[in-house]
Amino acid sequence: MQEITVAELSARTDTPLIDVREEGEFAAGRVPGAVNIPLSQLGERLGELPHEFDVICKVGGRSAQVVAALEPRGYDATNVVGGTDAWIDAGYEVER
Repeated sequence: MQEITVAELSARTDTPLIDVREEGEFAAGRVPGAVNIPLSQLGERLGELPHEFDVICKVGGRSAQVVAALEPRGYDATNVVGGTDAWIDAGYEVER
């Protein structure tokens, strides 16, 4: 499984970021530019996913599940280790 740290994520400029947390979690605070596709809706919204993207959740568990499920389907997905909590703990900007 491909993984990156929040420091590596902060340096990325051209890779879409999909946040798989539920809508309430996403609204409470997110990485700037992240697009919310909750894990509970992912199956019905596969058509919205780009071919290559990073995946984030709260701490990295749900996003790791998504990457593991989508890699065999041909998606180039990368898990963000530590998730949004690690992003916030590192002091990066948060969108609300």
